[in-house]
Amino acid sequence: GGKDSTYNMMKCVEDGHEIIALAHAHPPEDAAQEELDSYLFQTVGSSAVATIAECMDLPFYLQVIAGSAVTQTLDYELTKDDETEDLFALLSNVKHHHPDVAGVSVGAIFSSYQANRVQHVCDRLGLTMLAYLWHREQVGLLQEMVHNGVEAILIKVAAIGLGKADLGSTLGQAMPKLISLSEKYGVHACGEGGEFESFTLDCPLFKKRIVIDEVETITHSADTYAPVLYLKLKALHTEPK
Repeated sequence: GGKDSTYNMMKCVEDGHEIIALAHAHPPEDAAQEELDSYLFQTVGSSAVATIAECMDLPFYLQVIAGSAVTQTLDYELTKDDETEDLFALLSNVKHHHPDVAGVSVGAIFSSYQANRVQHVCDRLGLTMLAYLWHREQVGLLQEMVHNGVEAILIKVAAIGLGKADLGSTLGQAMPKLISLSEKYGVHACGEGGEFESFTLDCPLFKKRIVIDEVETITHSADTYAPVLYLKLKALHTEPK
């Protein structure tokens, strides 16, 4: 549901691919909070991702994240109860319903940990991993996303210089500050170091746009210098474009 996944889908379409379904791994319904601190998945904003499928008018497949980061080494081998196997189950379900599917759009930029696990799952399923953002320079990439119509908001912050006031900011609004923090402190401008998470409200692929009606700010960690805060998206609706 974030900016990277969205923009990579845009790059897939630009390169001639057709998006036929969306897939999402989400926290268990009885989870104490939406933020699971997953090593592999973004879980903040999870409850609202179905609205993106509505905006794109595409089939939507869900999988509960039942596992955890059992194997935390950079490379991955099949491991029981690892959250990577939840990704395998999710994409297996998509392939079952869409036997002709050939690839998976992945918004990874620099995380080899994540990319290696997605590649492992793709290899097992005979799928091609399409990662057009891989190793892109982040300041330029952020500017490109905003210029090309990715309207996303910050829904989680976890870095020095970011706080409650930044939650709900659009990428365009936050961009000058993110670039400044990148120059001063080495903060990743696209949040690839976990500095922030985003949720997409509109982009050129959407047939409708998302409007957020109600949010709740959750304090995940009250660190003095880099508090971890996120928005729980409690109510939203779509509007025609």
